[in-house]
Amino acid sequence: MTDSGKRVPPREGGDARWSLARRLFVLQAVIVIVVILAGSGLAWYSARAQNRESARDEVRSLARTLAGMPSLKSALDDADPSERLQPLARRTTARTGVDFVTIMSKEGIRYTHPDPSRIGERFWGHIGPAVRGNTFTETYTGTLGPSVRAVAPVLSPSGEVRALVSVGIKLRVLTGQLQGQLRALLLVAGAALLLGGLATYLVSVRMRRYTHGLSPAALSRVHDYHEAILHAVREGLLLVSPTGVVTLCNDGAAVLLGLDPARTEGSRVDELGLPDSLAEALGSRAPVRDELHLTEDRVLLVTVAAASGDDGELGNVVTLRDHTELRTLNREIDTLRGFSESLRSQAHESANRLHTVVSLIELGRTEQAVEFATAELRTAQQLTDRVVGAVEEPVLAAVLLGKTAEARERGVEIGITEDTRVDESASEALDPRELVTVLGNLIDNAVEAVLAAGVEAPEVDVTLRAEETGLLVGVVDNGPGVDAGATRELFRRGHSGKGDGRGLGLALVGQSVRRRGGHVEVTNGTGRMRGAAFTAWLPLEPLAGREPKAGG
Repeated sequence: MTDSGKRVPPREGGDARWSLARRLFVLQAVIVIVVILAGSGLAWYSARAQNRESARDEVRSLARTLAGMPSLKSALDDADPSERLQPLARRTTARTGVDFVTIMSKEGIRYTHPDPSRIGERFWGHIGPAVRGNTFTETYTGTLGPSVRAVAPVLSPSGEVRALVSVGIKLRVLTGQLQGQLRALLLVAGAALLLGGLATYLVSVRMRRYTHGLSPAALSRVHDYHEAILHAVREGLLLVSPTGVVTLCNDGAAVLLGLDPARTEGSRVDELGLPDSLAEALGSRAPVRDELHLTEDRVLLVTVAAASGDDGELGNVVTLRDHTELRTLNREIDTLRGFSESLRSQAHESANRLHTVVSLIELGRTEQAVEFATAELRTAQQLTDRVVGAVEEPVLAAVLLGKTAEARERGVEIGITEDTRVDESASEALDPRELVTVLGNLIDNAVEAVLAAGVEAPEVDVTLRAEETGLLVGVVDNGPGVDAGATRELFRRGHSGKGDGRGLGLALVGQSVRRRGGHVEVTNGTGRMRGAAFTAWLPLEPLAGREPKAGG
């Protein structure tokens, strides 16, 4: 468990136990140390080179200056040049801070030296370029040790070399100067290392917060689990940002919504071509739980919950479940339940009629008993014969008989029009479940409409007609009719005059018809049946590319 209480995968042993944040910290620390050490080395090398170059410039300039002094040139004419030149050399050494000033003949015999006992000896070093009239510098180990020195010629008015002047600075002095610079350099390097280590630590702390202390291998497994789960589950999963942009869409959601996952992620919800009610629910700020929504060919159960993380609100987590088959099965179960209730009521009525016939026989009125029984049998048989004779398709016939009996119990008469004719071949081209959905919901809607309107003698007429290219299903009632401007809204999920949570039936009708490639029209009837007239057209063969008409 992490500090936040979230479970994380177990960590490996050995080096794999190091988290990604720790590895990055160590890597960054090593990089900072290497960069600082390399920079310090380059700075040391540069300072050393600059110091030597500065020393060369200094001794060269001083040697030329001395070589051009008139007092030095005049001293060369003396019998003992050292008498005047040795004090000059010492004063120059004291004033300028150089380690030695050696004045010599052009053959290299010293006139001056820091150690007077070495006056008259030969100069240790090269003098060839100076003898030829050129000033030069070199690093050489002489009587005073390694030094950076310059040798300049003393020229006569005619340009001849009369003597040589050598000025030098010991390398030991240069090293002492560098050591002072090195201390400052190390101080700066230490401060940079401290600041770099602190910054690296802060970055690692933040990284540890984001990675929950997981190692790279554990992070890789988490990603693999994430991808495997997303692509394995059949349920749809969407992540919608607070701005309404889809940031994640798994395969299940793409199938249920009919979308391309690659194009869905990064798009706004209102740009996906979803029904308005569904798009509104996906981007809703309020939670949604198990709410039914319809797409072109599916019934979806939608749940929307807000998600938040360490950095604040992440948006909505949307789960989608396919309830198309379940809704179809529920409709079939409702139809069977209606049949059962119809049979129960008919059994109850049959028992009443049987008791009446028995009572008439016990009273000795056999002729009246026979007449009563025959009349009841004739009425029931006429309805059955009328339905079965006009509708050979067994599913439609069963739905009609069941709905007729159920409606009669509620006081509504359902009639079959004269032009109704459906042969059994229609069942070979149409899914019986679609027939139950379309016909059953249209009849239920009509019955509910006339009962809600309080019509004195509520009636519903049904027309079923199979043609060469399709099946026509017509249902009209004698209720108050519909508003011509609201016909499209009738097939939108949730539109109903029967209270909240109703209105899914007509939406399912529209969905089934569109899926089949047909269309639904809504008008108002005429004459006695002046109420709402629903006409659905179901092609017997799928019509590719057909656009549904208005209302469907």
